[in-house]
Amino acid sequence: MARRRPLVPEAREALDRMKIEFANELGIQLSRKDQGNKPAKLNGAIGGPIGGMITRKAVEDFEKKLIGKE
Repeated sequence: MARRRPLVPEAREALDRMKIEFANELGIQLSRKDQGNKPAKLNGAIGGPIGGMITRKAVEDFEKKLIGKE
């Protein structure tokens, strides 16, 4: 089951900024107001790469903390 809220509610703004930053890196223009009018397949094509980048970044940060490099 997908969760639509962060595990740490205080992190919501930082997560939103990270999504926008990664979308910009991929050349994707995000707009919250029109996402509901697009087909799910298109939204998935947009969100998939962003989610992948967020996951890679989170794992990388965790691994660095795990070995004490940060």
